[in-house]
Amino acid sequence: MILNLLADATAAVRFDSLGLSPVALDLGWLQIRWYSLAYLAGIIVGWWYLTRLLKEPGAPMARRHADDLIFWATIGIIVGGRLAYVFFYRPDILANPLEILRLWEGGMSFHGGVIGVSIGLIWMARSNGLDWLRIHDYVACCVPFGLFFGRLANFVNGELWGRPTDVAWAVIFPRAGPEPRHPSQLYEAGLEGIVLFSVLWFLFWRTDARYQPGKLVGTFLLGYGLSRVLVELVREPDAGLENLWWGLSMGQTLSVPMILGGIYLIATAKGRRRRVEPIAGTESVA
Repeated sequence: MILNLLADATAAVRFDSLGLSPVALDLGWLQIRWYSLAYLAGIIVGWWYLTRLLKEPGAPMARRHADDLIFWATIGIIVGGRLAYVFFYRPDILANPLEILRLWEGGMSFHGGVIGVSIGLIWMARSNGLDWLRIHDYVACCVPFGLFFGRLANFVNGELWGRPTDVAWAVIFPRAGPEPRHPSQLYEAGLEGIVLFSVLWFLFWRTDARYQPGKLVGTFLLGYGLSRVLVELVREPDAGLENLWWGLSMGQTLSVPMILGGIYLIATAKGRRRRVEPIAGTESVA
């Protein structure tokens, strides 16, 4: 009996036994999926946290700018994330361009979303005469919410699983075959969501990092890039991208520029340090 209990305790978890479904609410004529709710939750919680940050002295924009920012950031996430996914991971979709619009089937690239959001923020900042780099600092503090919810949704969907393993917490995903695998989605939720948020929270609330333009967004880029490179070691590569000739996966390759950019922004942040009036919520205090 004891041996049987020990065997059960070390057996891999079967995903089917968790009772998870990609569909959060099925109304028959309308299905609301957890993946969509994850994006919505990330945007709403991120917007709420951003308004909280803007109440502190030295904010680079007013509350009204945050509303415009959310609009442009949302467009950047959708357009940048989808196009990058198609070009880097699924170029076969280009043979039928209408499939690009089928967002409900999943398929988004975070790296592309970062580029899309950055373009949107720069446009918004310059249109209002604001400091785009300091705005990036504040937005970077909010992004881990979306990453956390998104990775949890990946797990619920039973997608983006890890490589085969014999660790005690391995999961058998139905679409990945009979082998137990790393729940790499949860690793990413922890590193990219909880850990990265904690680091940025400390820098914002316990140091003067927000007065050094580029330091917070640089920390985000470096932290995300390193997290992604590490998790890719145990995450199953995307189909067709298993063996890139330069030795890195596509996720790792796209993370290298983020790591280098993050190091540069952090190293040069003190040189951009400026005096900021202790006023929050005005048109611009940068």
